[in-house]
Amino acid sequence: MRLALAASVAVLAFAAASTSARAEEGMWTYDNFPIARANQTLGTNIDQAWLDKVRLSSVKFGGCSAGIVSGQGLVMTNNHCVATCVANLSTPQLQYGETGFTPKSREEELKCPGATAEVLTDISDVTARMHKAGEGLDGQAFSQAREAEAGRIETEACGNDPKIRCQVVSLYRGGQFKLYKFRKYSDVRLAWAPEDRAATFGGDLDNFSFPRFAIDAAFIRLYEDNKPVETPVHFAWNPNKPTEGEPVFVTGNPGATQRLLTQSQLMTIRDVVLPLDQLIASELRGRLIRYSEEGADQAFIAMDPIVGVENTYKRGLGRMRALTDPAFMATKAEQEADFRQRAAAGVNPWATLDAVQPLARELYAPMALLEGGTGMGTTPVAGGSQLFQWARAIVRGAEERAKPSDQRLSEYADSRLPAVQSGLFAERPVYAELEQIRLEWWLSKTREWLTVDSPHVRTLLGRESPEQLSARVVSGTKLADPAVRRALWEGGLAAVQASDDPLIKYVLSIDEDARAVRTEWRNKVDAPTARASEQLAAARFAVYGDAVYPDATGTLRLTYGRVEGTDVPGQRIPAFTSFAGLWDRATGAEPFNVAPKLLAAKDRIDPNAVMNMAVSSDTIGGSSGSPAVNAKGEIIGANFDSTVLTQRNAYGYDRNVNRSVIVTTQAVTTALRDVYGMDHLVQELGAAAPQAAPRRARR
Repeated sequence: MRLALAASVAVLAFAAASTSARAEEGMWTYDNFPIARANQTLGTNIDQAWLDKVRLSSVKFGGCSAGIVSGQGLVMTNNHCVATCVANLSTPQLQYGETGFTPKSREEELKCPGATAEVLTDISDVTARMHKAGEGLDGQAFSQAREAEAGRIETEACGNDPKIRCQVVSLYRGGQFKLYKFRKYSDVRLAWAPEDRAATFGGDLDNFSFPRFAIDAAFIRLYEDNKPVETPVHFAWNPNKPTEGEPVFVTGNPGATQRLLTQSQLMTIRDVVLPLDQLIASELRGRLIRYSEEGADQAFIAMDPIVGVENTYKRGLGRMRALTDPAFMATKAEQEADFRQRAAAGVNPWATLDAVQPLARELYAPMALLEGGTGMGTTPVAGGSQLFQWARAIVRGAEERAKPSDQRLSEYADSRLPAVQSGLFAERPVYAELEQIRLEWWLSKTREWLTVDSPHVRTLLGRESPEQLSARVVSGTKLADPAVRRALWEGGLAAVQASDDPLIKYVLSIDEDARAVRTEWRNKVDAPTARASEQLAAARFAVYGDAVYPDATGTLRLTYGRVEGTDVPGQRIPAFTSFAGLWDRATGAEPFNVAPKLLAAKDRIDPNAVMNMAVSSDTIGGSSGSPAVNAKGEIIGANFDSTVLTQRNAYGYDRNVNRSVIVTTQAVTTALRDVYGMDHLVQELGAAAPQAAPRRARR
């Protein structure tokens, strides 16, 4: 194991530099966690052995986080992180979102289609190789050389072992590159999920706010060779009431932050990126809500997509508020000015980044709408529908696999093909009406933003309307059948080019244009930005050393804080909510109607048991499901939300308003034992009744 012990950190650098981390700030990598500073701040005594155990108990689950909680591969995450699995396993006749998924034994646990889970086992430094690969190159040559080298490193480290995944991770926006090696599990089964209303009580009104009254938790289990995986390293379950002020560590996979961006880059996001993302997301939400009102089946089909787009919209709203907050932005400007003053004379990557911004502003809309993957926004758009994404993966996979691995688009390198295939071959329900709505939305928004006269739009639509085209390709495609997708993938380019599937033919007809947009973005925006960001990172290291943490990248991080509320105007909140508060908040009307099984168990539940708590840890989207761990390494909850004001975390940590929202293990234990009768899981967790409230007799 090549994980460096980071027990001593340059404390003076923290005090001297306004751009270095302070107090609880920082989404830290495990090979550079400030152990000494955390212990000094919190009064704890964690060490490297503690860090290793927490890391090996932490799980990446899709776009969420999770934690191993037993020796038999049992993993806790959020209910909203298994929502897609629940939807895929449900039918209009058997809706686990309404009833909860409550298997009485492991034999009844069901496989989540296409789901994978990963545990980070090793980190090694590959910075020198990655920097050398791009030496003396610019534009497309620079980007392609870097991508090719990353693919070679990943293949060398992992080969074709399906149980291991390797990923070259860019840190400090190109200042460092690390190779992350994961133990991968491709058989993930649902072990328990509550009624959806128990996990989402308060709906969109309470979302991204506190107080909350939600049991947003679920369990999955890792399987291999059709048996539960043995996991001797795992979090011990603590079912007791948390204490206000106690230290909490949150371990998970926060999504991308943009704290190291320059002022000019942030202005592009404020003026161009977020307005586009927010406007098109709000229209998709409206279309989905209208569809959900057509009947019970439609409401079932649209439920999970609506929650997803509402989360995206509120996340963008919080970020926009940050970038339009004069005080917040003044602080960011002061930090940049301080950094520039300290940087060595003659170092001026800021000028390059400033020069890139007009091009980024011009190219963002076509890139986001036709290709996606800019890394700047909150709404992945291109295609809109799952069927379209499958068709594009099939078409591009066939074209790219005909080339040497180091000459392909990065996502189709040999080391990354297993992930593409896993998603492509998974058996998932497809609802034609929903697919048509999403595809029609994407086509209409692209035409609106790029204009009717855009050559891109003419390629995209030809002489058809968004309504006509989406109806034609969705009604005619056979890609909902995983066997059809597999046959096309395995048939390669010849099979794809010979296909008469209307969606495959459509993607073939537009792909050259979309690729051209991607190439232009990569050459004019990505490559010069990467070059300048690398220089900026070198300057930052020269000034602050590694006392500055890197931006989050969707990979495992550790952050810390305390259980506490706030007394900030506009966000005066307590540290805890209880079941008594749930009963008081309930009105019986949507969205404040209590889930039926939860309501029926009211007399069995200790009203003082804590449901949710607020913690001052540094988290962001992607941290959903992250284990909240005490100083003993025991799991005491799972992060499931944060407040709207906390969304400014994308650009900077503000302890006054930053609060992560945690569902407690006390609430989860109560739900398992007193509501859903999951006694075998309670026993597996070793969860006794809360000490302050002995279990009441069932009626």
